Amino acid sequence: MRLTRRNLLAAAGTAPLSGLARTARAQPPRALPDKDSFALSDVVYLDSGSQHPISLAAKTEIDAYFAKRMLDPAAAEYELDERGPIEKFARLVNADPAEIAYVQSTTAGEHIVVKSLGLPESGGRIVVDTLHFFGSLPLYEEMARRGATVAWVRAREGRIPLEDIRKAITPDTRLVSLSLVSTINGFEHDLKAVCDIAHEHGAYVYADIVHAAGCIPVDLRASGVDFAACATYKWLMGEFGLGFLYARKDVQPALKRVNSGYYGLGAFQSHIYPLDPPGERIVEYAFRDDATGLFAIGTRAHAVIAALNKSLDYILALEPTTIQAYVQPMIDRLKEELPRRGYDLMTPRESRTPLVAFALADARGTLGPSLKQARTSVTLSRNRFRISPSVFNDMDDIEHLLAALPRP
Repeated sequence: MRLTRRNLLAAAGTAPLSGLARTARAQPPRALPDKDSFALSDVVYLDSGSQHPISLAAKTEIDAYFAKRMLDPAAAEYELDERGPIEKFARLVNADPAEIAYVQSTTAGEHIVVKSLGLPESGGRIVVDTLHFFGSLPLYEEMARRGATVAWVRAREGRIPLEDIRKAITPDTRLVSLSLVSTINGFEHDLKAVCDIAHEHGAYVYADIVHAAGCIPVDLRASGVDFAACATYKWLMGEFGLGFLYARKDVQPALKRVNSGYYGLGAFQSHIYPLDPPGERIVEYAFRDDATGLFAIGTRAHAVIAALNKSLDYILALEPTTIQAYVQPMIDRLKEELPRRGYDLMTPRESRTPLVAFALADARGTLGPSLKQARTSVTLSRNRFRISPSVFNDMDDIEHLLAALPRP
């Protein structure tokens, strides 16, 4: 049995969805705010940095996919473009599709990178900063417990100074791991500068780009970053359960294979089924010569792929530079007004990312009742709150929030 996508899936007992999707492209809104592309309620939603609402176009595509899965005769011609989101995401972040693979989440991608580098067994220093995603901090504490040298670069005034990173990177450094835009406060690294320093010492750089891709310009090729990962439920307007992992083409040959999944195969010939040609081995196979060949395991979240085919069209048509420029006056208003009222600004004043954070003891208990009564949604953490407007918000939403917030 020779490999085709159809017979490979059939051999695994999976009914395939093949072919190319319809070619309709999302059109950018005529003007912002774009309230028509989303099913907005009476809640003032200022929390897109946690979960971005799915657009109506993406919902329609999901419905079409599920209609096909339910064997609805009206959806018989629907075909899921499984490769489409990889190609579109590659355009969004200026990468080659061969450098991108699907993964479950940002965290899954980061773990794959660490394992593919053979850490901690292969040795070498790991440099991480304290504005990296808090869910990744245990990963590097575990690396330290298993014998790795982990250098923590601590934030100063809400920033990770480049000179502190430079001091932390030594000739034996193997990996520098960071969040391009911090989930904590929106601080943005100069990714190219970090990569230049790391590469001078022979170190790799991994970037979590989940708070960057889709809402600010990201150019992975120009930055020189070696690895990046991104879930889709935030600024890519997708859903939980699917993300992207980027590995620069010229570093892929140096990576240790940690996955041997059939979705990574480029060639397959079994020798055990009826009518198979004879062979000495059970199966002969070869992996694809790209990121999918290195990292893919098994089935992906098809419903999320359907949504992403529309949401990425929308973002590409609108362009992240437009999104960033539109949201910035709202962010600036919050940076100016809330400190005057006594709130402790955590976000650097110069930051141009679409989120702003404030430190506040017991933020959930202090702000939760007032915001619930005002039908307003922001991120409320234990001692911090974060506001992240998007393309459907406007300055009226910001003023509504300001009226709802009590004095600290």
